[in-house]
Amino acid sequence: MIKKLSLALIAAIVAVGASAQGRKALRINEVMVENTGSVVDDYGNHSAWIELFNSNFAPLEISSVFLTTDSLQPKMYPVPLGDVNTRIPKRQHVIFWADNEPNKGTFHTSFVLVPGQDNWIGIYDADGKTLIDQVVVPASLTAGQSYARTSDAADSWEVRTGGQNDYITPSSANRIKATNAKIEQFAERDSHGFAMTIMAMGIVFSALLVLCLAFYAIGEIGKYFARVNKAKATGANVADFTRDDHDSGEEIAAVIMALHQHFNVHDQESNMLTIRKIRRAYSPWSSKIYSLRQLPHN
Repeated sequence: MIKKLSLALIAAIVAVGASAQGRKALRINEVMVENTGSVVDDYGNHSAWIELFNSNFAPLEISSVFLTTDSLQPKMYPVPLGDVNTRIPKRQHVIFWADNEPNKGTFHTSFVLVPGQDNWIGIYDADGKTLIDQVVVPASLTAGQSYARTSDAADSWEVRTGGQNDYITPSSANRIKATNAKIEQFAERDSHGFAMTIMAMGIVFSALLVLCLAFYAIGEIGKYFARVNKAKATGANVADFTRDDHDSGEEIAAVIMALHQHFNVHDQESNMLTIRKIRRAYSPWSSKIYSLRQLPHN
């Protein structure tokens, strides 16, 4: 019973974690409408492209979602099932080519992006009704420029020309950080590592405390069900059995001694039977001393 409860608790924790992560974290991250010299597709063509970003901290399967450029046709391009590449690793990117040639593969859409006009792009969930993300790429975007978030999954957007400070980043992070300012500040304030040590120990002991509480709760639940089963077996009420109603130490010791004697007291035998022939000068069966009888005296 306790094992089943433990498995149920673990399954519940996993389910809660899985529900927190989902396709709602999928983001349109960068778009190039007129590709003149950027990245090429697997056929060597400079096609318009749409970069999607998995902002989850867990892998995300995007098969059966829909890409579209028309809100009235939310199911314009369904991402096909059965392609292992539709599983985006955590915090990673994938590119779809807007070339209206879906027969070329999973990542080639059934629509194109039109230069010189606003291009609305949306992502719908598998039901074709839930809008996951959308963006309007401005008509002012010229050839070779991209419309990108200032950083991965950020709310703000910017036009990038491919220069030194606004580089175009297909299939990579929109903002490449050479250093981490927070880590550098922490290292500067805690040069000897005392705060890091205390933090690490606090995390470990907190986790151990949570585990102790979880196992204690599981034990209490197991005891309750044991009392319920005992009450059913004896025909009594559950309230008649206290929470501390358990076998005494003497009973447990007696059971242990009985098991010890059963498994360890017996002699160790070789399980071999040896028959030896006995040589004697006479046979006890034919000896006359066994056949003579003394007559009773009057």
